[in-house]
Amino acid sequence: MPARILVAEDDVKQAQLIRIYLEREGHEVQTVADGRSAIDRARASRPDLIVLDVMMPGVDGLDVCRILRVDSRVPILLLTARSTEEDLLLGLDLGADDYLTKPYSPRELTARVRALLRRARAAEDGRPPLLRAGGLEVDTARFEVRVAGEPVPLTGKEFAILAVLAAEPGRVFTRAQIIDRVFGFDQNVLERTVDAHVMNLRRKLERGHDGGRYVETVYGRGYRLAARPPGAPAPDGGTR
Repeated sequence: MPARILVAEDDVKQAQLIRIYLEREGHEVQTVADGRSAIDRARASRPDLIVLDVMMPGVDGLDVCRILRVDSRVPILLLTARSTEEDLLLGLDLGADDYLTKPYSPRELTARVRALLRRARAAEDGRPPLLRAGGLEVDTARFEVRVAGEPVPLTGKEFAILAVLAAEPGRVFTRAQIIDRVFGFDQNVLERTVDAHVMNLRRKLERGHDGGRYVETVYGRGYRLAARPPGAPAPDGGTR
């Protein structure tokens, strides 16, 4: 299905090339050339997806991503010339859903866009807007998480991982399954990246709230959301 896509790219030729390829796919494309305009246009037009260059004047793409993630779940595809693992993880931690390193193929970009839109629509169609487990509430429509009624701010990837686990409490998801559902097209994500996100997620859920452990490690297998209320005796299965 056609989508409304915002392209934030300060290179005029690159922006035009992206527009041509996305419009061939049937999408409606808007372009801006700086980070401040990207924030304003995203808030005003509510696009279905944003293609966001990291290196832009004024406000860079990483700050744009961080700011938009406060109140929006819009899929974000980062375009970056930075190729170190630390740089890429930073973008993902700030809420980006996928990334492409420059130089890239326009055909690969359109494939990434298709994958992100497909995942976003599948999540909207197949998942109830409010997921509950004990004192934990995951509101997938508003991109909000609460523990015992208190809001818990999460990054985009932390929220996505929690939404996967919360959709089926008690089910064990392997790291490979989490990578497939959360990171999608990017199959180069390391399992230790998942571990890092889960460690941060667990810390945020447990800090200063009801003291419950929601995300459990099942040794040798993966992670699951506790199917029991916090504080109840742990079931067998080698969890902690």
